[in-house]
Formats: sequence, structure tokens, C-alpha cells
Amino acid sequence: MRLNIKQLFFLLITLGLQAQVQMEVNPPSNIKTIIFKGPTEDQFPVVQLGEQIVLEFDDLTASEQDYYYKIIHCDYDWTPSQLLKSQYMDGIDGQRIIDYENSYTTLQPYSNYRLTLPNNQVQLKVTGNYLIEIYNSPGELQFSRRFVIYKDVVKVGAVVKRSRDFDFLNEKQVVQFNINTTGFPVVNPKQEIKVSIIQNHFWPTALSNIKPQFTLGNELVYKYDQETSFFGGNEFLNFDTKDLRSPTFAISKIEFKELYNHYLFPNQYRYDRPYTYFPDINGDFVVRTMQGSDVSREAEYTKVHFYLPYAPELGLDNVYVYGKFNNYALDEENMMIYNAETGMMELSYPIKQGFYNFKYVVEREDGSVDMNRISGNFHFTENNYLILVYYRDFGDLYDSIIGIGNTNSRNISN
Repeated sequence: MRLNIKQLFFLLITLGLQAQVQMEVNPPSNIKTIIFKGPTEDQFPVVQLGEQIVLEFDDLTASEQDYYYKIIHCDYDWTPSQLLKSQYMDGIDGQRIIDYENSYTTLQPYSNYRLTLPNNQVQLKVTGNYLIEIYNSPGELQFSRRFVIYKDVVKVGAVVKRSRDFDFLNEKQVVQFNINTTGFPVVNPKQEIKVSIIQNHFWPTALSNIKPQFTLGNELVYKYDQETSFFGGNEFLNFDTKDLRSPTFAISKIEFKELYNHYLFPNQYRYDRPYTYFPDINGDFVVRTMQGSDVSREAEYTKVHFYLPYAPELGLDNVYVYGKFNNYALDEENMMIYNAETGMMELSYPIKQGFYNFKYVVEREDGSVDMNRISGNFHFTENNYLILVYYRDFGDLYDSIIGIGNTNSRNISN
């Protein structure tokens, strides 16, 4: 069969769309507090095949809208894999989320939705990268989130070292690790094995396509310096709004208007200050309240007010407040505005009660993002590192995940 030019054009467009990298889509302003986790508290599900993951979110319209979910299996580079749905899933997705309740005695009404996987409709059959997409009734994509399913087949040992690059001696951390493949047949490790290293579950700075430096028996050794290095950043700032009426150390005052308003103390620039260890949860958040027992539907939404003194080094660049609570988005909703009367960059943002980590980042005029201009980079900073080990044998249709490794820079060494 011969294709005319128009048919060929649409075929190329379709193939191009299928090959696009699956990026996370952030929700519209009415959807807040997306919690997505496995058995641990970390809000990026990394679970073994068969383990349970839970997705929870609030709709501030409180109109009990219908939402549907779709699951996509992806390859190592987050492009859709060649597997058919029936090859990676038992059951049918596209189902409506039926577990939802309205908030109870809150000033800000909302509907709270909850989805558990696997469930009676869907069971996942293979390991690998996955993307879950949430749609509304008209079929419009509302948001998406990544998750990972693995089998514990190979063992990964890892440590964090101080950089040996004199230009970044006090700013970078290096992840060194080895993969023990004993009992698992690997013929050509440089072709069959791939790894990804993720700092604090933050995918935009993940390192990929790193080949083993050398092989020692059944061990693949990755003792690089520059190739597996990350900027250390600084500890996240935090605040706690679990008590609506009592300020904590980061909150200067509380006012009641249409909602409770929590005003934070102005933050400082830390790039030129000595590093100070202050425990954080690496950008994450925990919803909690002292005003009820069911945090999912009794926790209030409050307006949190952020303040950062304007400094000449900001120029005309945009400044954002971000963390896991908004999936590190750079949107108009979390962009700070300069107040000429106070000399402050300011932001008011609705946030559900709880303990939150956040930081200030700068978007340059060219569109690039400087994550540490305000907070600084320090090799002492406590960071978590996740190592994912992918495997694809000759003839396989997808990248499986055969092991994971975890390490922390708390015990960094030279």
C-alpha cells in the first residue's frame, strides 16, 4: 500500500508523539496536596512488584467531580515501552476513582480522592518505570506522576564521597557504588545494564547512561568522580502549620480572615553564610493537624505568606517558592512578587495543614533555573540518593528494574 504525502505526514506526527519522553504534568490550581507513596514515607513510590502504592489528592471545588486514571509503562528513558497494556497489566485502567469524601468542618471545602494500586481492577505484571495519569470527565489530563516497580535480584552497595575536583571541593557530592550480579546472568553488562542516580527523588537532576568503570568478577564497579557528582545544595527551609492558632518557630504571626493566614519570618540568603546543619526531610511534606483525627479530610487549608528580601543579585530574574508540595513547579501561582513598600519578594500560597520543606529558586531571563543561588551549595548537606538498576537482554521489549540502592551523604567521606 502506498501512502500519499498527507498520510505520511500524519503517520510521522503519530510516531513522534508516541516517542515523546513522559514528563510529569502538574495540576490546575483547584487540585492540591498530591500525596503519592508506597510503604515508606517518601513521596515517590519505589516498590517491589505486588507492593501497594497510594495516590491521594484534593479538589478545592468540592464538587465531587469524576476522575479517571490511566497507567503507562515506560522504558529507561521514560519513553513509552513497546509492551501492550495486556503485557504489563492484568485488568483495565481508565476506571473512575470511586474512593472520595468531602472535607469535614473545614473553612475551605474540598473533595479528597484516594486510589490504591494494585486493586480489584488493575494489577501490574512487570517491573520498570511507570506513569500514572489522572483525567477529568471531559477527558482532559489533570496531572501525572512517575513511579517505579522493581524486583530485588541484584545487590547494590553505595557510599557518598567528597568531590576530588578542586573547583567544586566544597560544593559537590559524589555517589560511588557497585552492583553485585551473583546468581543473575549478565553477559554484556555495558549493553544490558543501565543505571539512574536520583538525588532526593528529584528527577530533573538525575544522572543516567553511566557505564560501569570496570568489572571485578560478578561486581560492576562505578567509582567515578565527575560523572556521578551532584551539587550538594543546602538544607531545605521548613514551617509547620499543624496548629491553626499557635505560631511555631518559623511563623511570626497568625491572622484569621476568610481563612487562617500564617505569616513566616523573612528568610535570609545563605549562599555566603557558613553551612549549618538543620534536619529536614529533603523537600518533602507531611499533612497533619491538631484540629481533627482524619488528616485527609479534616485538615484546613491556610494561606502561608513567604518573604525574601530583594537583593541586587536577583536583577529581573523570577523567584519561586517550591518543594514537593507543588512538585517543584515553576508556575505563576508560586512566583514571588516584589513589594516596593517593604523591599521584599512576597508570596501568598494556599497550603493544607502540616509540616513542609521548601526552598527559593531563581529562573534566569534565558529560562534556565538556578536552584542554589539563594541557598548556596555545600558538600556537607544531607541528601538521599536512589540508584535504579535497569536490565534489558537481547530481544527484550522493555527495560526491567532488577535492583535498587540507597545511600545518604550524612556520613560523607573524603
